[in-house]
Amino acid sequence: MNKTELIDAMASDAGITKAAAKKALESFLDNVEGSLKKGNRVSLVGFGSWSVSRRNAREGRNPSTGKTIQIAAKNVVKFKAGSDLASSVN
Repeated sequence: MNKTELIDAMASDAGITKAAAKKALESFLDNVEGSLKKGNRVSLVGFGSWSVSRRNAREGRNPSTGKTIQIAAKNVVKFKAGSDLASSVN
């Protein structure tokens, strides 16, 4: 499912227009992104949670040349599925 299909499904399920569903989805995504940028965790009980983790700098290897390269430190977003979501796909 892509973003357009999700908007269509949300509009249909909620009985709202596609424009309203798009606005609601974009608001949700903006708020999750904003919270993660602040270093906060976003948790939806039963569905899952997003958090930001720090990945330290490390050495890597260029697969085509075999040379050692430095990989910079960065923040990464992690998602952990909640129990309801995990059990529904199994």
